Amino acid sequence: MTERLAALRTQLAAHRPADAAEHTSLGRTLRLLDWLDDPFDQDADPTHLTGSAVVVDRTGRVLLHRHKRLGIWLQPGGHLDADEQPWEAAVRETHEETGTDPHHVDDAPRLLHVDVHEGPRGHVHLDLRYLLTADADAPLRPAAGESPEVDWFTPSRALAVADTSLAAAIHAARRVR
Repeated sequence: MTERLAALRTQLAAHRPADAAEHTSLGRTLRLLDWLDDPFDQDADPTHLTGSAVVVDRTGRVLLHRHKRLGIWLQPGGHLDADEQPWEAAVRETHEETGTDPHHVDDAPRLLHVDVHEGPRGHVHLDLRYLLTADADAPLRPAAGESPEVDWFTPSRALAVADTSLAAAIHAARRVR
């Protein structure tokens, strides 16, 4: 097992799912890590890891963006770059999709939620969601080609637009804070 995969497995082994759906996603992710040749590479198999973030500000507001293809409000996140861990992808993708300068709370990756879901183009995403923080007073400037619709939501407003899985991740972030 590579050092990269070992570090990820350690993190997943320490994670405690909040409900039955997350328990199922965590178990499936761990089994697929054994089965996939390269779970980090989206081109190696349609099933692969992704990294996303529940981004909060100091008041507890949640940063979401309207996904450019799906048209729904989601947490920022996406595919991993070469040699990138999911928690690193969460930071990079958040910066690209929102223009903020996010960072891990207490400078250490905090896995909040695990979700397995179908993605576009027949992909299955093993999505690992991390708690990040950002300054809500900084301008929101998504990179070229990203959705221009980015906003800070109160927790109740974020929960109102979230699907079941994102709602579980937002609740996890609120428990941590």
